[in-house]
Amino acid sequence: MSGFAYPQEMWDKRFSTPHYVFGEEPNAFLASQASRLGQGHALALADGEGRNSVWLAQQGFTVDAFDFSAPAIAKAHVLAERHKVHVNLSCSPWQSFDWKPRHYDLVAGIFFQFATPDERAELFEKIIHSLKPGGIAVIQGYGKKQLEYKTGGPDKLEHLYDEELLRHAFVGFDVQVCETYETTIQEGPGHSGMSALVGFVARKP
Repeated sequence: MSGFAYPQEMWDKRFSTPHYVFGEEPNAFLASQASRLGQGHALALADGEGRNSVWLAQQGFTVDAFDFSAPAIAKAHVLAERHKVHVNLSCSPWQSFDWKPRHYDLVAGIFFQFATPDERAELFEKIIHSLKPGGIAVIQGYGKKQLEYKTGGPDKLEHLYDEELLRHAFVGFDVQVCETYETTIQEGPGHSGMSALVGFVARKP
């Protein structure tokens, strides 16, 4: 969904533009972790217009991706065709996506901070159960200091991340990266400017 509020009509309208709201390049944190990602079957959840799923396909993964916005999925198809890769794209809310157990070698969740704390806990559990043993979870989100920058993301503190939250959600995983940092990002008009970020990479036991 790559979004921070639920109204379907709002996001469908926002994605119904010629430009890519969050850019066409992959999330910088995801791309920076390329050497840790391995190979196999990947899922990009709430991937909007396809920038991360297309990049994963370019890296050699078999890729599934979903988003609840039909205009976003249509643009993701165009992006995949332009880059001559295949992504198995589904127009689906996360609640009804087919989360197959022990199915993925990699699950990438990039800026899915539309979720309330209760929804987020359920989403994290779905990620955990869908990963194969040894599979990798990659999470990127806005940290709590993002409320000062207001350059993207939710305006509710409880939707933002910190390291303790992610370590607790993925307890028992082999945490390879868990960092809070601030940097300038340029991910289309939707994410632009100095931002407070949290990056997390962990392997399922």
